[in-house]
Amino acid sequence: MTSFRRHTERHRTDRLGWLRAAVLGANDGIVSTASLVVGVAAAGSSHGNILVTGVAGLVAGAMSMAAGEYVSVHSQADTENADLSRERAELEKDPAAERRELTAIYVGRGLEPGLAQQVAEQLMTHDAIGAHGRDELGIFEARIARPVTAALASAASFAVGAALPLAVTALSPAQSLIPWISGTALFFLALLGAVAARAGGAGVLMGAWRVTFWGALAMAITAGVGALFGAVV
Repeated sequence: MTSFRRHTERHRTDRLGWLRAAVLGANDGIVSTASLVVGVAAAGSSHGNILVTGVAGLVAGAMSMAAGEYVSVHSQADTENADLSRERAELEKDPAAERRELTAIYVGRGLEPGLAQQVAEQLMTHDAIGAHGRDELGIFEARIARPVTAALASAASFAVGAALPLAVTALSPAQSLIPWISGTALFFLALLGAVAARAGGAGVLMGAWRVTFWGALAMAITAGVGALFGAVV
């Protein structure tokens, strides 16, 4: 007798839910805090004021990231739940039509009509809403919206990312603050891009370059604005 065991291989798509939020949070933490510190330093502020501004940016940014992720991902979850509720109603009203719809999907993917009908019948017997959610609506378990997880991951990763340029700010001499912050922030960004690319299975060098380029651009623009106006924040 043939025995079937559950396939337990893990894929990189299983990481999409937390990886996107974590990378976005850490990147934003490094870029926004480093840019803020560089901009204020370029405006001629004192070392103490620069540090206080950076701490305020860390707290405000972490809360903003958490709130933004929660609201946006919750909107996605609401849309998914609404679509699933509609699908449940359609299954109760006309299961035969839904079976034909699922069969047509499998035929479109390359199955013979008879086999496609067989697959649709068996899957609907096993888990009708799961089959329609996955194959008709594109809602997969690995990618399902989790608002709280996304909010916590974004806030925590932002705080960690922002803490790096803040630590450099606290330890660097005031007269060479801008070069120190800029250089270390670019290093942190390159490291983050490489790690994120590695975790996602992409090219490490390209991942590091993408993140570093946009971080350098953000800091350059912010420093230019600070130097241009020269106002103490």
